[in-house]
Amino acid sequence: MGKITNQEVLDKIAAAFGDVVSVTGEPHNLLTVETSREQIIGLLTFLKNDPTLQFIFLTDITAIHYPEQEKSIGIIYHLHSLVNNVRIRIKVFVADGDVHMPTATVLWDGANWMERETYDFFGVVFDGHPDLRRILNVDDMTVFPMRKEYPLEDPNRVDKKDYFFGR
Repeated sequence: MGKITNQEVLDKIAAAFGDVVSVTGEPHNLLTVETSREQIIGLLTFLKNDPTLQFIFLTDITAIHYPEQEKSIGIIYHLHSLVNNVRIRIKVFVADGDVHMPTATVLWDGANWMERETYDFFGVVFDGHPDLRRILNVDDMTVFPMRKEYPLEDPNRVDKKDYFFGR
């Protein structure tokens, strides 16, 4: 159990940002909020530097792809307040054709590789990143493998036919 509650975190965020940050849920007591691309660095800076909250540990930056939504690419930040033993998840959704985000390397040096991985697999461009290039896939790859743009299985595979399984 943390030293501060999710409601206290929300109250401090609401006092500083008003309605530009909205709560999307608390699955398994993990406070989840959503904001815009324009507000993300301000929110991350506030959460890190606030003397009460102290979300000083950037656990992860990743993305998700919901192709059926208008804003189909979601960039997810996970922060941990080691002092208060509280975690928070921040989501920012952007349209598929406009996947630019400001870099979090201005706050955490460790964001460097996390943003490179997110770029590599989802195609999110982090503006201001010191060295944004592929990190795990080959450099000349033209697609982003974690996007849901291709069928999961090849429909022409013959080993998936029912008669091979007695059906």
